Amino acid sequence: MSSVEERVKQITARVLRLDPNAVELEDHFYEDLGGESIQSVELFTRLEGEFGVELDENESATAQYVADLVRMVDEAKPRLDCPRR
Repeated sequence: MSSVEERVKQITARVLRLDPNAVELEDHFYEDLGGESIQSVELFTRLEGEFGVELDENESATAQYVADLVRMVDEAKPRLDCPRR
């Protein structure tokens, strides 16, 4: 597992107040993990801050699996005001 995958899983678990070991890449944010729309906004904000990237807000509706979030972080443009970690 890559460091990006591990970090996305950990951040997802923190936002949803879950054990990090309970989050898998194949998990659906809403159906498997019990996430809610307000938590998805918080998750995107935390991912942007943690990785120093701008995530495409239009893709937020399609990023339903943890693996989708990893892909989005990998493909995201670096934020100009924040160095990528």
